[in-house]
Amino acid sequence: MSNQDKRPRLALTLGDPAGIGSEVILKALADPEVTQNCDVVVVGNRILLTQVYENISKNIDNPLALVNPANLSMIDLPHAGDILTGVGNAASGAASFAYMEYAIAQILTGEFDGIVTGPIAKSAWKAAGYNYPGQTELLAKKAGVERFGMLFVGRSPVTGWTLRALLATTHIPLSQVANTLTPQLLTQKLDLLVECLENDFGIENGRIAIAGLNPHSGEMGQLGTEEIDWLIPWLESERQKRPNIKLEGPIPPDTMWVKPGIAWYGNSQVKNPADAYLALYHDQGLIPVKLMAFDRAVNTTIGLPFVRTSPDHGTAFDIAGKGIADATSMKAAIQLAVELVKQKQRILGRLWESK
Repeated sequence: MSNQDKRPRLALTLGDPAGIGSEVILKALADPEVTQNCDVVVVGNRILLTQVYENISKNIDNPLALVNPANLSMIDLPHAGDILTGVGNAASGAASFAYMEYAIAQILTGEFDGIVTGPIAKSAWKAAGYNYPGQTELLAKKAGVERFGMLFVGRSPVTGWTLRALLATTHIPLSQVANTLTPQLLTQKLDLLVECLENDFGIENGRIAIAGLNPHSGEMGQLGTEEIDWLIPWLESERQKRPNIKLEGPIPPDTMWVKPGIAWYGNSQVKNPADAYLALYHDQGLIPVKLMAFDRAVNTTIGLPFVRTSPDHGTAFDIAGKGIADATSMKAAIQLAVELVKQKQRILGRLWESK
């Protein structure tokens, strides 16, 4: 079997065992369309997963909507302390951190082709003594990379159009955004985005829309000077460096998402929606992404030496154990991981054939 024909082998971490990660995994892996093109190994605790299965099976109309944990390939890791459904604590944080550490260690040895991560609670990690802003930063540190980014991908169920949004800054307070943004940082993120479009999605000479920072992109300095001080000059410099890439912006943040919204919902014709959107801070990008694609967007970490995806939602402690969590985003995360792994396999295959 050639590398291009190999079924992707994915590590699927349980996430915080007190949240909805177990439920959405059981629902996602019950769908044969999700598992037909890959081999999935769940990294977590079988007893905890079985408890969720038995509890939810009593509360849903169709028990076949859940896969029986006994039928799953699983890495069974122990946990210490009491874990209560719907209550994130130090024990659940330590467990979810252990699942991540194991999956990362194994993928770095070549055991897996990609990681799909269940949702974790940053507060539970902190309670357990792990001070990381999130899973993205842990992955980057363990992989030894400094160039990485959070890219959100969603495919419209209405039009089939694919939304891609990269965040220039991620888990920092809003008050720190303006001082954190620099031409050097944006060049790094733009490099990653161009490479991702070409290597992961097969899009060369793409169209990328870049947001302004201030309302109306500063209104010529009347509403903030970052655009005229450095953002517009930086963008002009990048256009000169990348003549084959269409760079649009800086687009006023309140209007940048109009074209994507039309392309997503298909309620009218839109010309030339961008292949990707670069937002300058967390909520500038994720409010519109979640408004359009909350139940199906996928967070993928770009810049890593391996594929990592995750559903674009949190632990939802308030509905954990009730059987009502939507698994659409988890399904999309697994399917996107398969697509990205296969794309990497195709590139490696072409490189091998060219030698």
